[in-house]
Amino acid sequence: MRAIGIILAGGNNERLGELTEMRATSALPVGSCYRALDFPLSNMSNSGLDKVAVITQYNSRSLHDHLSSAKWWDLGRKQGGLFIFSPYLSSKSSFWFRGTADSIYQNITYLKRSNETYVIIASGNAVYKMDYNDLVNYHIRKDADVSIVYRHANDGDDLRQYGVMEFDAFDRLTDLEEKPLEPQSDFISMGIYVIQRTMLIKLLEAIQAEERYDLVKDVFIRYRKKLRIYGYRFDGYWNSLNSIKSYYDCNMDFLRKDIRDLFTKTTPYIATKPKDEPPGKYNSGAMAKGALIGSGSIINGYVGNSVLFRKVFTGDNSSIRNSIVMEGSYIGNNCVVEHAILDKEVILSDGKQVIGTPEHPVIIAKSTVL
Repeated sequence: MRAIGIILAGGNNERLGELTEMRATSALPVGSCYRALDFPLSNMSNSGLDKVAVITQYNSRSLHDHLSSAKWWDLGRKQGGLFIFSPYLSSKSSFWFRGTADSIYQNITYLKRSNETYVIIASGNAVYKMDYNDLVNYHIRKDADVSIVYRHANDGDDLRQYGVMEFDAFDRLTDLEEKPLEPQSDFISMGIYVIQRTMLIKLLEAIQAEERYDLVKDVFIRYRKKLRIYGYRFDGYWNSLNSIKSYYDCNMDFLRKDIRDLFTKTTPYIATKPKDEPPGKYNSGAMAKGALIGSGSIINGYVGNSVLFRKVFTGDNSSIRNSIVMEGSYIGNNCVVEHAILDKEVILSDGKQVIGTPEHPVIIAKSTVL
């Protein structure tokens, strides 16, 4: 493909509470074995992009560890490959990235040293599968300056947390509002863009001179009347991990066979950094129903309608329902966990109960001992 990729993975959403106190949003575990970043990164690799940059910032240690080898996404190459950019000190700059546009501008040599015609920009905190070739071909057919991927909002989506878009009869953008108080449509931006590489360089240099730093507000919204911006509608599965509820719902979606098969049994597959634990072990008296059990887990009690990640231990007569239990957590005997999210390495002593509701799951922070 005649494009390079940029994944914006530096965000830290406060609406996710304890889940992002020690990790970037893009590093959130998803579906028993993935991280959120795996989805846009795999989409780019599967679409034929052989040069992809991941821009990190907040709590980036776990992301850097996850990306320690590019071969899992077929990006371990002599030419191109995977680039990881973080803020750094220099004689000219001591800033952290001041916005999405600034994060790309501070690494503008990545753009200037490339020869590809187009740039695909995607956020690192969304779960979906997309062939970006279709998006680039649409961009070319429309003779667009910018193409933005959008979809109809799902029932229950808070439109005030998205970019809300309006189009004419030919799908050309007429208006775009970022997180509006009074949304005027139910078309929401998915945070995926295509733009010509040389145009992106010129726009970044222009807004930087005016001390503007945000890609959406200072480029797409500010130039929406001047540029030919078109919308590309996507109707497949998509979930943005922008709240505790959306994170919980996304993991619960992986318990649906159609969603699970989309990512694990339908080519091209979503890749991730593999681990080497044995399969989950079910001891005498254990029962699992409608659950995903990660490798290396040992189950003694009941697990129903839940997602368990790697190396989780559940004790005798324990009950886990409608919950997410992350890597390395230990649940003792006679415990009850319902509508809860247990972060990594949580320990529940015998007889403890953690019970939330479907709308407000309880969160137990990483390494908590109860």
